[in-house]
Amino acid sequence: MCFVPLFAALNPVSLLPLFAALTRGMPPSMVRRILAQSLATATVVALLFLMGGKALFVALGIRVADFMVAGGVVLFVISLRNLQSDDPPRRAAAESLGAVPLGVPLIVGPATLTTLLLLHDQYGPVATVAALFVNLWLVAGILGTATRLERWLGRAGSRAVAKVSELVLAAIAVNIARRGIEQLWGAASGR
Repeated sequence: MCFVPLFAALNPVSLLPLFAALTRGMPPSMVRRILAQSLATATVVALLFLMGGKALFVALGIRVADFMVAGGVVLFVISLRNLQSDDPPRRAAAESLGAVPLGVPLIVGPATLTTLLLLHDQYGPVATVAALFVNLWLVAGILGTATRLERWLGRAGSRAVAKVSELVLAAIAVNIARRGIEQLWGAASGR
């Protein structure tokens, strides 16, 4: 049950063309190192957030619904910026590329963190962590095919897939923000 919502939040298919663009022209050993770094970063951030996210929210007076709205808005802005750009994503320094932007916020971003908290409440920590690991394993497998897929699609095909993926990501962002607003509205109206 936890797997599907987390897979949708991680959205590895939309990460594929971005990963390919960010690692284009790098030797395979460097691409593997970046992939390992991004998955390690994503795993650590997700687990830390699962363990302490709620306590941090309580300490700051933030509700999960507040985080959903903020995360949805940030994710929407990122996807909108990428949709409007005709240029491929700018390449960051190779030594930090796996941590930022790939590990956080592309693999584990607002949608994933919000989904993790919601799944933890609904299904408990064991099922949520198991779903996280299975999904991250799938992300590794999918991103590991980036170079081959880009060769098969070509640059134009990869850019088209990236744009469609960004549009889907924008829709997911709106959905997260809408659900957060509905929760806030429900709490304000006493439902």
